[in-house]
Amino acid sequence: MSVLIKGGTVVTADRTFRADIYSEGETIKAIGENLDVPSNCEVIDAGGCYVMPGGIDPQTHMQLPFMGTNAIDDFYTGTTAMMTGGTTMLIDFVIPAPKTKLMDAFQTWKGWAEKASADYSFHVAITWWDETVKQDMKTLATECGVNSFKHFMAYKGAIMADDEILVKSFENARDLGTMVTVHAENGELVEHLQKKLLKQGITGPEGHPLSRPPEVEAEAAQRAIRLAEMIGVPLYIVHTSSKAALDAVIEARLRGQIVFSEVLSQHLVVDDSVYRDKDWNTAAHYVMSPPFRPKENQEALWNGLQSGMIQTTATDHCSFKTEQKQMGRNDFTKIPNGTGGLEDRMNILWHHGVNKGRLTPNEFVAATSTNAAKIFNIYPRKGAIIEGADADIIVWDPEKTKTISAKTHHQAVDFNI
Repeated sequence: MSVLIKGGTVVTADRTFRADIYSEGETIKAIGENLDVPSNCEVIDAGGCYVMPGGIDPQTHMQLPFMGTNAIDDFYTGTTAMMTGGTTMLIDFVIPAPKTKLMDAFQTWKGWAEKASADYSFHVAITWWDETVKQDMKTLATECGVNSFKHFMAYKGAIMADDEILVKSFENARDLGTMVTVHAENGELVEHLQKKLLKQGITGPEGHPLSRPPEVEAEAAQRAIRLAEMIGVPLYIVHTSSKAALDAVIEARLRGQIVFSEVLSQHLVVDDSVYRDKDWNTAAHYVMSPPFRPKENQEALWNGLQSGMIQTTATDHCSFKTEQKQMGRNDFTKIPNGTGGLEDRMNILWHHGVNKGRLTPNEFVAATSTNAAKIFNIYPRKGAIIEGADADIIVWDPEKTKTISAKTHHQAVDFNI
């Protein structure tokens, strides 16, 4: 199949220019004006529109087994939903249960992903340690194209990586030339606060943010940063949600350390007032980790994105239906953690970023696509509009409007935050 996108304004992370784009199959073949193309190719009129690289969501969890249930979106519903919103690739997480071999988990996730309707890749989580984990990391890095390994500093008793695991994994990742990523929350402190709140009789969703305050995130971020600094490995911190954690990132970057930060589109626009909703089901749908923060943190996160101290945007898409959230009806620690978002990320960032003057269209492309492609070693195949790149192209009409609704979205979840 050949396609000519004609009459649009091409927007990349570093350029804005008028040009037509011709692609054959999955590859961009020519960019320019008055292109010589086959007479039978499909022509898309992009007049009045921006033509941009498709979005890359660098943090998702399709059909993840978690907290006694499974995330409701699988690789088919998730990738289909994301494409309707302008995202054309996701990077999902292989998360082995403790004592499960990394390669076995990797094969399981690959099998699940066969139904995907768009491109995908994987990070692999390190949830335990022995010599087989070390060898599997090498196999994944040298033979399977995996170049990032995830570490949960939260979820004690389940998938949390303690300091010993962090040190051994960080050193191995460094030797392999790969990157480490962390979910920065102090799992010991979270568990302590959860027990304290339950003892006080706080059982509803309002207990979730109280058990995971910004200080819990900031301590873990600082610890991961210092470990990565001493070991000498590049670090990527997922879903930075608070000013306190971002300050730790900024301090590290200003002293020259290679630390990358990611923010969720949800954390940019939703604050912690949602946990005080009188409807338990509504409040429970916002339970994710790190939780939504007091509103003043949003300005800091936008400033971080504008200044380049935050490089990427994601969703941590891990959605659960109302009946699944009900598992924690009498104990907020048992509410499955996760929200949806991958279908709406691009729209949210355009509306609240570009339309409100916080981001230029070029910065939008960088934050939603190009920076993730560069960090995770898939640029310029992805995140670029150049000859030879994948034809992951979106035609974006800045004048169009839509109404977000669980009744019309393509995600499998029955609630839209």
